[in-house]
Amino acid sequence: MKIFKSVTLKPQRWLTPARPLFMVALGDWQRYPCLSHRRQPINPGAESLKKIILFIILGGICALAGGVLWVYLSLPNVAYLKSHNPKTTALIDQRLRESRSSGKELKVRQAWVGFDSIPTILKEAVRVAEDASFYEHEGIDYDELRDAIQKNLEQGKFARGASTITQQLAKNLFLSTDKSLRRKLEEYFIARRLEAELSKNRIFHLYLNVIEFGPGVFGVEAAARHYFGKSVGQLSLEEVVRLTAVIPKPLTESPTRNSRWLNWRAGWVLSTLRKTGHISAAQYNEVIGRFK
Repeated sequence: MKIFKSVTLKPQRWLTPARPLFMVALGDWQRYPCLSHRRQPINPGAESLKKIILFIILGGICALAGGVLWVYLSLPNVAYLKSHNPKTTALIDQRLRESRSSGKELKVRQAWVGFDSIPTILKEAVRVAEDASFYEHEGIDYDELRDAIQKNLEQGKFARGASTITQQLAKNLFLSTDKSLRRKLEEYFIARRLEAELSKNRIFHLYLNVIEFGPGVFGVEAAARHYFGKSVGQLSLEEVVRLTAVIPKPLTESPTRNSRWLNWRAGWVLSTLRKTGHISAAQYNEVIGRFK
C-alpha cells in the first residue's frame, strides 16, 4: 500500500516574461527608448515652442488676409472710364515728378484719337506683341503667367514678363512702375475690375492712348506725330512695327534708331504678323531688310 506524502506548495513570485533574444543581445533593453513601452515624458519647452510657431503662422495668415482686404477696398472706381477719357494718368504724373526731382522740364505730348481711327494693322501688331490672347482672357493670362514664372526660375532672373494689356493699363492709369508685391496685387484687382466694367475694345482704346512711347510721349497719335510727323492713320507698315517694337523699352529705345535690340524686336514683330496672317510674305520681305 502506497502512502502519499503531503507536499506543501510554497507561494511563487510572478515570473518576469522572457525577453526576446534580440533584446538580450542589446543588453539592458530598457535603456533604449525606442524599445521601451514606457511613455516618454513631455518636454514643456518643446510644447511651448510649438504653440509659439502656430501663433506666428496664424498671425501671418490673418495679417495677409487683412492686407488683401484693405487693398481690395481701396481700389479706384473705374466705371467713369466707360465714357470719359482720363485727363492724366499715374504714369504721366510719376514722370513729371521724376523730371522735377532731377531739375529738368518734361514736355508731355498726348493727343486722344478714336478707336476706329487707329489702323487695324497697328492694333494687331500691338496685340500680338504684347498680349496675343487679349480677347480670350479676363484680364489675367494664367497660361502666360505660368510659362513666365517657369522661364524666370530656369534662368534665375526676371527674363520674361506676363502682364496683359489690361494689367498694363491698370498700372499706367492708377499705379506706378514700382515692382513691389503690393503694386502687383493692386494691379491684379484693378485689372479684374476693368474687365468687369469695360468692354474689351474700350480697354484697348484706353491703352493705345496712354501707353508710353518715349520721354513725355504718350499714346499712338502723339508718338506718330512726334517721331514721324504724321497722324497715326497715315503710318506705313515699317513705322507701325517701329512703334510697336519700343513698347517694352520706351525710355531706352527709340523708334527712329536702329539699335541691335530694336532690329531684333522689330524683326520678331514682323515675323509674328506674317505667321498670324496679318501681313503677306511680300509685305514681310519688303520691310524686313530695313531691320538688318
